[in-house]
Amino acid sequence: MTQPDDPDARLAAAILAGLGGVENIEEIDPCTTRLRSLVKDPALVDSAGLRRAGAFGVMTHGRVVQVVLGPRVDTIASDLADLM
Repeated sequence: MTQPDDPDARLAAAILAGLGGVENIEEIDPCTTRLRSLVKDPALVDSAGLRRAGAFGVMTHGRVVQVVLGPRVDTIASDLADLM
């Protein structure tokens, strides 16, 4: 369970919002330094908001969104799973 004062948990919540919320996410997988997501509607993804939240980069190809987070990606993915 994540703690409200945990910076990774706060980042996970911001990423969840930036990806359009739980309803917009079909799948999330951490991969080395990136969080790979399959979203229902790419128009709901806020790339600028994801960068403001701390992502190093955001790449979208169709419904696949990759959020570059660095080596903390596994921890953040775990926190995302707790929020979903």
